[in-house]
Amino acid sequence: MINVLVTGSNGQLASCIKDLAKEQRGLHFICTDYQELDICNLKQVDKFFKTNQKIDYCINCAAYTAVDKAETDIAEKAFEINAQGAKNLALVCDAHGTVLIHVSTDFVFDGDKTEPYIETDIPNPISVYGASKLKGEVEIQKTLKKHFIIRTSWLYSEHGTNFMKTMLRLAETRDEISVVSDQIGTPTYAGDLADVILKIISSKNTNFGLYHYSNEGQTSWYGFAKAIFETHNLSIGLTPILSKDCPVAARRPKYSVLGTKKINQVFNIQPPKWGVSLKKAIYNL
Repeated sequence: MINVLVTGSNGQLASCIKDLAKEQRGLHFICTDYQELDICNLKQVDKFFKTNQKIDYCINCAAYTAVDKAETDIAEKAFEINAQGAKNLALVCDAHGTVLIHVSTDFVFDGDKTEPYIETDIPNPISVYGASKLKGEVEIQKTLKKHFIIRTSWLYSEHGTNFMKTMLRLAETRDEISVVSDQIGTPTYAGDLADVILKIISSKNTNFGLYHYSNEGQTSWYGFAKAIFETHNLSIGLTPILSKDCPVAARRPKYSVLGTKKINQVFNIQPPKWGVSLKKAIYNL
């Protein structure tokens, strides 16, 4: 039996992992949220590993994801969770021979490219959130050999709070919605990413390192919103606007599509098209 620890278990990615867990033979899941395991507390993490059965894999879904709030008075919190928390897990995983699977983000890039970012591109975050996630990646790479860092983008699902659910909620009370049209990326269904992570574990592959995973294709937030309403058979007025007309605290990359060639070559994983996965997510609501 392979024992798998999942941190941040109330988040959308961990919730998708839990949805799939019952189908996984040979895997035993230990799911914790910050109440049971505070990854920012190194002593607590070390004690958890020592007092539980041998943990073979740790999937770190714990993260600070409030992108705009991170720019204000709680930037320190973003680094505490996304960087120090990641380092703590890496230190304890190294001591216990545990493989760490850590989820990162397209926000580590500045968005100046016009073609998909690959794993060897140099990160240059333009937000506190992106900087905190990059710092977490660096800490893991310095500390632990047996790791998989998976960068993903525009994550959404039937669980938690995300763009898809926000659009559907707004549609209940509004006749018209304005959405940014000049930021390009790839919506990624958290259920697909959860499946990929479990495939990596089941494969027992030891090609550790950094990988990109998103669904296939690209669109704008406006295009994503349009597809959400069309897929859900909702008729609502949708207006494209520019980023400069939608002031927010944190800068977003203008272009943050991720290239997935490496994960396909190493694990034979072909991401579904984002529109196909959107239909699946809406069906699961």
